[in-house]
Amino acid sequence: MAKNVLMPQMGYDMDAGTLLRWLKSPGEEVERGEPIAEIETDKVNIEIEAFDSGVLARTLIGEGDTVPVGEIIAIIGDPGEEIEDVPETESVSSNGAEAPAEAAAQPAEAPPTDEPAEAQAEPAPQPQASDDQQPSVMQTPSGDRIRASPLVRRLAEEHSIDLAQVSGSGPHGRIVKRDIQPYVDGEIEIPTAEPAAEPTDAPAAEDRVEREVPAPVPQPPAGERQELSRIRQTIGRRMQQSFRDAPHIFITMSIDMGKAMELRKQINAELDDPESEITVNDLVVKGTAVALRKFPVMNSAFVDEQREMHDQIDVNFAVAIEDGLISPFIPDTDHKTLGEIARASKDLAKRARDGGLKPEEYAGGTFTISNLGMFGVDHFTAVINPPQAAILAVGAAKMTPVWDAEAEDFEPRFMMQVTLAADHRVTDGAEAARFLQHLKGLLENPMRMIAG
Repeated sequence: MAKNVLMPQMGYDMDAGTLLRWLKSPGEEVERGEPIAEIETDKVNIEIEAFDSGVLARTLIGEGDTVPVGEIIAIIGDPGEEIEDVPETESVSSNGAEAPAEAAAQPAEAPPTDEPAEAQAEPAPQPQASDDQQPSVMQTPSGDRIRASPLVRRLAEEHSIDLAQVSGSGPHGRIVKRDIQPYVDGEIEIPTAEPAAEPTDAPAAEDRVEREVPAPVPQPPAGERQELSRIRQTIGRRMQQSFRDAPHIFITMSIDMGKAMELRKQINAELDDPESEITVNDLVVKGTAVALRKFPVMNSAFVDEQREMHDQIDVNFAVAIEDGLISPFIPDTDHKTLGEIARASKDLAKRARDGGLKPEEYAGGTFTISNLGMFGVDHFTAVINPPQAAILAVGAAKMTPVWDAEAEDFEPRFMMQVTLAADHRVTDGAEAARFLQHLKGLLENPMRMIAG
């Protein structure tokens, strides 16, 4: 019996996914749990698995296509079974969970819009068009939002197709590739926007006041436009929202990492397992987690005009991946040893770069650390990861000449600059400074954080 493969929801705020490549071809046998495709979500690239065994009878979308969560992307059937008609799209995801309604599928972190209410109204759902149907041309009413995948928008721009005059056969009237393919192939005349009529009340030519028109300012030649990945779009949207809505406080402090570096050297010298070796970032993660116990406001979130205090400390750390970054977190960070933090961070970072993270490993966390010290960066500021209350930007630990007042001379020390960005809606500069002072004390006397 034929089974539908649907675009899964890999996170609470995912409303669509882009198919990067098929790992199986039509006619190939698949086993339950075997990867059949790689998709790109808002946060990560991930392989999706078959939830039934059989033969990949048909693939319904091509590589590069973006479709909403819950839409059928392939069909798995029994060997020798003939698939005549494409079944209707079901309202459940591949794992059996109910797919979100269109209104609820919008990302929670999407910034508010200034568009009038009628401009935000969704078009009425359009009937599903079969492959042999030609798309009809329809003038979209003024103010309606055109719903189309990034691939469709790119093709429309390349071929000068006015999407406002193309009816979509996808869910809720979404314009998909098959709707504009006949225009791209030249089978149907390309619809273009009608030129705007000149207002009837415009003054006659002889009545217009002649005035000097300034010469146009020379513009640089247009460069290549590149489609942003869903990950990059999400990062941009979230950071724009955060920097616009959260009044950031930035506080920088220098920390003497001499004792911490010596402790790291001693611990790693005793280890036989490379996976347990301690990094500078592991020391910072541990110290931050312990400091958050004393300053729980820094471990809070701003939600619905209220400060939400978290019951546990889950520290995120930023990992650079292709065309973006992702921030997995270590659960109950303050209760873990340095060795446990080291092993967990290495595992999460590796799987983040390989695309093997689970949504529950990055969709959460209570405080974020962004470390660019490995790139030789001395100091930088980071944007708060909403709805968290703060983020810590960590620079490189470098040997630096520091003035010793008692010796009346400079002496070399491992110094590291950290910058805390805090949300002024939930805290203030004095509390943020006290938090950094406490973190500084822990890292400059690392036995305190290990004992704590």
